[in-house]
Amino acid sequence: MQTATAAPAIKPPSALLALTELHRAVVELTTLPVAAPILRLAPRGDGHPVLVMPGFTASDASTGILRRYLKGLGYDVHAWELGRNLGPKAIGRDGEKLVARLQAIHETTGQKVSVIGWSLGGVMARQLSRLAPDAVRQVVTLGSPFTGDPRATNVLRLYELVSGQKLADADTQRQLAESREAPPVPSTAIFTKGDGIVAWQNCLEPASATTDNIEVYGSHCGLGVNAAVLFAVADRLALAEDGWKPFDRSGWKSAFYPSSGHLN
Repeated sequence: MQTATAAPAIKPPSALLALTELHRAVVELTTLPVAAPILRLAPRGDGHPVLVMPGFTASDASTGILRRYLKGLGYDVHAWELGRNLGPKAIGRDGEKLVARLQAIHETTGQKVSVIGWSLGGVMARQLSRLAPDAVRQVVTLGSPFTGDPRATNVLRLYELVSGQKLADADTQRQLAESREAPPVPSTAIFTKGDGIVAWQNCLEPASATTDNIEVYGSHCGLGVNAAVLFAVADRLALAEDGWKPFDRSGWKSAFYPSSGHLN
């Protein structure tokens, strides 16, 4: 009789990747002007509202370049306006402050909102789609560890210290279990195997008719200023509300997006 093989453990990124994060992010930022001709090939937006959420300990300043790019494409772009992302301290224990921010945009515009979240912001974006699915058009996450082993990160202790949220808490465990399931709205996960902060395996959407995973080359800290990320986000937002489909990696895009479909 054969026994089932245990799933391989997921380890945090290597120390080398972690130590080179900031340097690699600066390189990604400085190469944006070179990528400008490609970024101009992105489809124009339809003007629908977009909410952009920062990563752990970051503020709206970190998403400024991404927001300006999307605004230039014609979207009604909104910052989250909740200060630094300190987990429950920023959004409320049950996410009530974040839900209020989303609902305010939804009610003011009369349209569903596309939600983009970087790192922890993406984890929150997926949960937000469960709390208010009627107000969310789609979700796009950037290096967001919403599944797998939550210990496979180089900032776990810092997160618990700063946020006050413990991994062993019953409420945290409930959210983690829920987060492993596909959101109730179309969702795209953008990730990099060069991530030095969180294990990239934790950043992949489960296979479904309305989920996709897009790999890019780069760092975790540079995802918001990475040209391939900006183009992919623009591509996702340009989809019709009732016409979501996976990202097309054919042709020249294959040089910038090395993987396809579901890798988990």
